[in-house]
Amino acid sequence: MAFVDLNPSSVTPQPGQLLARGVARHLVSHGFACVEELVPTRGLRVDIMALGPKGEIWVVECKSCRADFTSDSKWQGYLEWADRFFWAVDQDFPTELLPDETGLIIGDAYGGEIIRMGPETKLPPARRKVMVQKFAVHAARRLHLLRDPDMMPARD
Repeated sequence: MAFVDLNPSSVTPQPGQLLARGVARHLVSHGFACVEELVPTRGLRVDIMALGPKGEIWVVECKSCRADFTSDSKWQGYLEWADRFFWAVDQDFPTELLPDETGLIIGDAYGGEIIRMGPETKLPPARRKVMVQKFAVHAARRLHLLRDPDMMPARD
């Protein structure tokens, strides 16, 4: 787990972080629980993983600009770790760059809207179990860091 400074007054959030906050707010309004920067497997780190009210797992990659998107060569590796995959961008992003076969969320720091639903590819039961466990451990560690900011994070 990478160290994340959970004191919002200590750093200025980057555009992608603000977008992730708004997208997470939107997903929470639909009954999802969200965590940011979850590592499904070595070499990959998703911006948002959302666990839905029926156990569905969504991955959302937040892109703040064209360069952020074009430099992302790993996104297709995220597809096997979720039931649905989405891009989240702001209203000024050139959405024609994004693959049509992926989901699309338009958002800002305060909310978002699902424009296009990502196609559903159900995770196999064994992988779902692993991902739900990773989600729970990630969320619990983040909560612990809020209570005890001096705690050294465990190595995954």
